[in-house]
Amino acid sequence: MVEVKWKPVIIGLVLGVILSATIEGLITLLAGMIIGLFGGATGFLIATIYVGYTVGGDYKNGAIHGALVGIFMGIIVGIIGIILAVALAKAGVTTGLEVLLAIIIYVIIGAIGGIIGVLVKDRRLTKT
Repeated sequence: MVEVKWKPVIIGLVLGVILSATIEGLITLLAGMIIGLFGGATGFLIATIYVGYTVGGDYKNGAIHGALVGIFMGIIVGIIGIILAVALAKAGVTTGLEVLLAIIIYVIIGAIGGIIGVLVKDRRLTKT
């Protein structure tokens, strides 16, 4: 049983929102919208690597904490997507599917980032 450390999860969520928005915005301005989306995912991955590094433990611990950040990030992105869809008069069934898809994608990216963070911390500790 993994004990959830909420402080790193909350910090990771805030960091994920800031990094994703900043990197995605900059790359979108420089290279276009499609490439900018990859920048947003990269910003989120960096945030979940931080979470995994902070919580430490084994890879399962990092994956769970990273996935938790992913769930909340997916919900935030989903809410923003719904607001934009309503504002653009495109709300419908696809909006709900897009929210679910966003949560799934962010959970996967978050779990991967959490595992990377734990592995980086473990490797760093064994070198010293």
